[in-house]
Amino acid sequence: MRKLLEGRLRWALIVLTFLMGALAFMDRVNISVAAGSIQKEYGLSNQQLGWVFSAFLLGYALFQVPGGRTADRFGPRVVIALGILWWSLFTFLTAVVPVGIALSVVLFIAVRFSLGIGEAVMFPASNRLVAAWIPSPERGVANGVIFSAAGAGSAIAPPLVTFILITWGWRWSFYLRVPVGIVAALLWYWLVRDTPLTHPWTSKNELETIQAGLPVPDREFEAHKTVPWRAILGNRSMIFMTLSYFTFGYVSWVFFSWFFTYLSRVRGLDLKSSSYFSMVPFLAMAGCSTMGGWIADILCKRYGKRVGRCGVAAAGMALSAVFIALGARVDSARLASLVLACGAGALYIAQSAYWAVTADIAGPSAGSASGLMNMGAQLGGALTASLTPWIADHFGWTASFLTASALCTLGAAAWLLVDPARQIGQRDIR
Repeated sequence: MRKLLEGRLRWALIVLTFLMGALAFMDRVNISVAAGSIQKEYGLSNQQLGWVFSAFLLGYALFQVPGGRTADRFGPRVVIALGILWWSLFTFLTAVVPVGIALSVVLFIAVRFSLGIGEAVMFPASNRLVAAWIPSPERGVANGVIFSAAGAGSAIAPPLVTFILITWGWRWSFYLRVPVGIVAALLWYWLVRDTPLTHPWTSKNELETIQAGLPVPDREFEAHKTVPWRAILGNRSMIFMTLSYFTFGYVSWVFFSWFFTYLSRVRGLDLKSSSYFSMVPFLAMAGCSTMGGWIADILCKRYGKRVGRCGVAAAGMALSAVFIALGARVDSARLASLVLACGAGALYIAQSAYWAVTADIAGPSAGSASGLMNMGAQLGGALTASLTPWIADHFGWTASFLTASALCTLGAAAWLLVDPARQIGQRDIR
């Protein structure tokens, strides 16, 4: 294994991070597919189901910053391993909420909130890993691969959960996550180290390549130095990236929370057709996340980070706004799913830029900075989980998608005010 990974260890860790991220998204999205069965069995309304969705996102959002700071202090190796075990437990507990009691909705909310706490560490901690292991010129592709997990996990979940639901019942899609989670946590802890210097498999040549491309000295990662919160909170780029990521989160969670329901109940597709067509946006996310990072890295080398990071992100979100607005007005259910999938894919062209820029400007505090930014996205997601069905009930589903389109436009504009070449509280890194 060591010889096989010689010179490529950092990319092996990125692939492993992708797999853990895909597992996390499967564990959070499976409830969207099982929602119809859960509603019928527990007698939940759309609004109550929205509260359950929002509970996960609220826990996920509120613990982004503590999760990121914990990863900065203790390293992503331990933090992500413990996070996987935590969220696997609460995925299991989702399926054992008692039926026929008045507090079932409250218990669902409490369990999903706790699940959100566990998953909150995943991506801030992974960005801390990227900041220590990946040279700056490669961070677009690295983050693109990691965040393609959102699309991959969400694409796999609908047909897989549908098969389990039809074969054994919806609860087994939650039960089976426990043994998978235990194996995943052990694999992560065995293979990962917090820095290249502490990994016994890091070759001399790869270490030199990594160190040459880090915006800050690797000794700062070893020392677990962190930037003061006042510097992070007062940084203009962090403010506008967080605002932009709020809009990103709102739009993406329209797909994660409601797209399956939209196709089956509003567009009239049957369960199997809905499961397959609901995969399309997530496959688009997976492909476009990596593609967007690749394009961004190329443009960064030629024209600098202003064009490569900010320009690509703004263009992706603007294009997403157009596709989502058009898709909401298409009559054919199948064509609408394809056009909206283009909107989801265009949105994810911007994904890697958020995380690459926070890794660059925050360095050893990348976990804290990206946790703050991702909190904004998840607050946006928590809002869409409840607001989207409310808008749909009062004004129709077209209005729900047009709201998402408008927010995409605002998110694109915010990128024009980000400076990707200046570190938080420190120095210019051009």
